[in-house]
Amino acid sequence: MHPAFSVIFLTTLIGVGQGLFLALYTGQVYAFFHLLPSQEGAGFYAGGSLIAILFLIGGLIASFFHLGHPERAWRTAAKWRTSWLSREVIVLPAFMGILFFYGAAHWLGWNPPLISFGDALTLDATMVFGVLGTVLCFALFICTAMIYACLKFLQEWHSPLTVANYILLGGASGFTLATAYSAYAAPGLIGFFGKWAMIITVLALVGRIASLLRNARLTPKSTLQTAIGVRHGQIVQKSQGFMGGSFNTREFFHGQGASLLRSVKWVFLMLVFALPLLLLASGISLASGALLTAAFVTQYVGLLAERWFFFAQANHPQNLYYQAVS
Repeated sequence: MHPAFSVIFLTTLIGVGQGLFLALYTGQVYAFFHLLPSQEGAGFYAGGSLIAILFLIGGLIASFFHLGHPERAWRTAAKWRTSWLSREVIVLPAFMGILFFYGAAHWLGWNPPLISFGDALTLDATMVFGVLGTVLCFALFICTAMIYACLKFLQEWHSPLTVANYILLGGASGFTLATAYSAYAAPGLIGFFGKWAMIITVLALVGRIASLLRNARLTPKSTLQTAIGVRHGQIVQKSQGFMGGSFNTREFFHGQGASLLRSVKWVFLMLVFALPLLLLASGISLASGALLTAAFVTQYVGLLAERWFFFAQANHPQNLYYQAVS
């Protein structure tokens, strides 16, 4: 498939925002059970929520560059009963709205106690917003991933690993960003977020390697005969199907050679997993905000390469006819 950079930025940017929110709320849950020091009153959660919203807005802006008629974007929500894209369009702003209220509640100190569990544990409004945000966050991960995983004719995408990898890669980038953010806003939480970032990054590496190994063993279900609907036993293709360029030749093939795909694969494996793990380990031990920031920047650049590879690796059956010449 032809990777659209607007979609690459959309999926990676909102993934960072989602992962950062999950990191913030995970920290708050730990603090709720007195396993971490509370950060209330310091603006930590409010500032982190603002950063997450900015990433989500950036992804939303990027998505408009993929539309031929942006003024009709509202129509994409009309088919929510059958379309994962429509569901994503609905869930994304809903998640952004809850995230805004979550951050605003922390910033304004709007946390009246709702339920008390003895003298030690008190559930307030921010925790409720956090639960709603977590549900919407995972719903958004699933909707985004299922846009691709539901396509049966693209074997590279049609797998539960697609959903798992979207969740894990978004979580890894978000927790890595939370580690860098805590280095400046709450140094006492560097170890907590950093260790979780490393764990999720390792899990994401396992999931991504599993998908690479699976895709390497795939055998095409389509043939030249099924691609053009001719059942003859011997078919010799003399042209691409079009003498000039067309939508079919542009949008369903990346136009790059196999060597570039192999190079991009090794690049993203290094940038998304190996280098960030080293930078996280060093940054945690030295409590260095610069190293932790470098870990996030490196990982995000790697995610751009990973997402490009994700789209480029998918081999549309129509390429048997429109991209092959004898």
